[in-house]
Amino acid sequence: MADRLLTGDVAPGFTLKDSSGKDVSLASGHSGSTIVYFYPAAATPGCTKQACDFRDSLASFTSAGYRVLGVSPDSVDKLAAFAANEDLSFPLLSDEDHAVAEAYGAWGEKKNYGRTYEGLIRSTVVIDPDGKVALAQYNVRATGHVAKLRRDLKVDA
Repeated sequence: MADRLLTGDVAPGFTLKDSSGKDVSLASGHSGSTIVYFYPAAATPGCTKQACDFRDSLASFTSAGYRVLGVSPDSVDKLAAFAANEDLSFPLLSDEDHAVAEAYGAWGEKKNYGRTYEGLIRSTVVIDPDGKVALAQYNVRATGHVAKLRRDLKVDA
């Protein structure tokens, strides 16, 4: 498992395919801050709740200068279906080989029902316009995380 990112670290650059198959990179097309959130699997109950919370808060994040990028190890096709089913209007990025999750410290050992395995650790990293980590949160909960993030970033609802 890669080391977790800390405030002030340079955020690892990346380019991943979104749910439409288009390349999206960390550095392209946005002059403000970026919220990169890592979630284990599209269309599961917790990940759907979290994605819908981001969708419902997207206008407040956007007006505060943030863009939101969701990253999971799902295929582009699965992400396309998830985005369509849940009316998600922000980019969902496919990290099938989990290289980006590893670079961000969001891939590692997990325990579930007494079983230990490698997997995606639900995490959120906020990157400032200079490409530095402004906030890094690991092992976040799906429910309530977006509301807490809005409070932490002082983004009004």
